[in-house]
Amino acid sequence: MSEKALKALGRDAAYQLANVAKTRPQYGALTPKWLSRVLEFKGLESGIYRVNRVVEGETPLDALCNQDPKKIDIPKGYIEYETKPREYRLSSISTIVNVDTKIQDVYSVPYDQTQEQIALAVESLKERQESQIINNDDYGLLKNVADSQRIQPRYGRPIPDDLDELITKVWKDPSFFLAHPRAIAAFARECTRRGVPPATVNIAGGTFISWRGIPIIPTDKLFVDGLKSPTAKTGKTNILLVRTGESKRGVVGLYQTGLPSEQARGISVRFRGIDDNGVASYLLSVYCSAAILATDALAVLEDVEVGDYYDYTQNPV
Repeated sequence: MSEKALKALGRDAAYQLANVAKTRPQYGALTPKWLSRVLEFKGLESGIYRVNRVVEGETPLDALCNQDPKKIDIPKGYIEYETKPREYRLSSISTIVNVDTKIQDVYSVPYDQTQEQIALAVESLKERQESQIINNDDYGLLKNVADSQRIQPRYGRPIPDDLDELITKVWKDPSFFLAHPRAIAAFARECTRRGVPPATVNIAGGTFISWRGIPIIPTDKLFVDGLKSPTAKTGKTNILLVRTGESKRGVVGLYQTGLPSEQARGISVRFRGIDDNGVASYLLSVYCSAAILATDALAVLEDVEVGDYYDYTQNPV
């Protein structure tokens, strides 16, 4: 028998005949989008949401509070509304996905190429939607916090006292804090340094640290020095405290109902046709906004420093 015939089957040769296991496409930029899960949403039919408010005051009506039966002059009046209430209009985020029909015909086993492309595009639109809810110049939460609801940290870094002060601004049943993961880590360091490690809570299928029983939801859409993924050890960001829900006069996300070819909440996927080169085209659109129903539904801790660390071997306190 020849030397060549005695050799064992090599790995490279076996690989040519193997039926390998495959994963779906992995898109590392996708996040859990916790904000979209914990924020309450309201569907619109007209695309416009008018927030009618009562004119601010200690009490909307004068009232009589007297035990003297001789004094029966009951105050008269009516509750006044704002004459120019704010209207929120849905904004659109769109993209076009092109798929060569030859690719779709030949390479759609085990995963349908078109469906995978659309699914990834939808997730990308959801990422942009969440970012717009926080950062949009018109309706974004950061841009619409009232001046009276903005506070600064005492020492730059986020300490428990700062979050306590935020709670005094949104004290009527606050729902959650919203912060960049770097800010959450900075706050956890401060809690550990003071010997009060934050408890954890489970909501919306996730586990989060909390303060005073209020979960701290992570999001990279609250940028650090304008970046989602900062590389510098230092930087500044913001921490939001939100009350959500229409019944609580909180913050609500807005979306359009009854869209043709609706793929997900407020997201439509429409087939645009096939061109002369055999390329199939799909239009993806999401219509979204957010409304703050009451001034005290939202507060922000601004300019939070996330880069303070401690050398516990030299100064443990």
